[in-house]
Amino acid sequence: MLTVFGSTALDTIRTPTRVLKDVLGGAATFAGVSASFFVDTGLIAVVGTDFPKKYHDLLAKYLDLSGFVIQKGKTFRYDGSYDDTLSKRTTNKTELNVLGSFKPQVPDEYRKSQFVYLANNDPDQNSALIREFDNVKFSMCDTIEYWIATKRASVIKMIKAVDAVVINDEEAKLLTKEHNLIKCAKKMMEWGAKYVIIKKGEHGSLLFFDDVIFPSVAFSLEDIVDPTGAGDSFAGAMIGYLASKNKTSLSEIKKAVVYGNVLGSFAVERWGLDGLTKITKSQIEKRINQYQKMVDF
Repeated sequence: MLTVFGSTALDTIRTPTRVLKDVLGGAATFAGVSASFFVDTGLIAVVGTDFPKKYHDLLAKYLDLSGFVIQKGKTFRYDGSYDDTLSKRTTNKTELNVLGSFKPQVPDEYRKSQFVYLANNDPDQNSALIREFDNVKFSMCDTIEYWIATKRASVIKMIKAVDAVVINDEEAKLLTKEHNLIKCAKKMMEWGAKYVIIKKGEHGSLLFFDDVIFPSVAFSLEDIVDPTGAGDSFAGAMIGYLASKNKTSLSEIKKAVVYGNVLGSFAVERWGLDGLTKITKSQIEKRINQYQKMVDF
């Protein structure tokens, strides 16, 4: 089993062609649903009493919700705008609401999880939570500008507590105060991460391990409508694939990165979570085969 911990949110997403208001989002939501295509996945998250029942029902279709908590108050909200190219996002507002006071606990049935993903979330909460599992085989975390700006020392502490870090290129530079991605990765490995995966959006990703650098391209798409959950879908697919194989060799991690690229490509083709909830396992495998043909020479 895989456990995913992080935010479930009500997002407002503004693009040049459409505005989505209070739609289901959050890092753990995208990561968990993406991972669920590969392995049984439990979600630890908190929402407020304003969280719509239709979204609760949707989550229950894909995830075990034993760790899903409803607290009095408002659900975490994020508001972001994309430019005309959909490659640059500006954060307009972040409201932690019930997430700010959440004291997460690991349900007994999750404690045996050997794979744990700490999605973008308060790094102090993440560092505390990872210690509650009995026998973690592989753990991974992500972070964003908000936490780097407000809790940089805690983010570094969190990196020491996990096996792998997944982070986008701009945030890797911001966190490490380096301008070269190789130097960024080396610094994070010095802090304790065994593997570093730097996401580069439409340009794919870079996997770093010791002196190995494994670049992988993004799946080529003609139409992109909403990039919001791409990075979280990438990470969820990656650790979901590893958990399904119960292996953490470098060769399997390389394959996991490719699955991450593919699930990320599905996520951006539709609005909100529809990019993940409207696909099947056979479509995923078909795109994996297309990806392999695309990079083979």
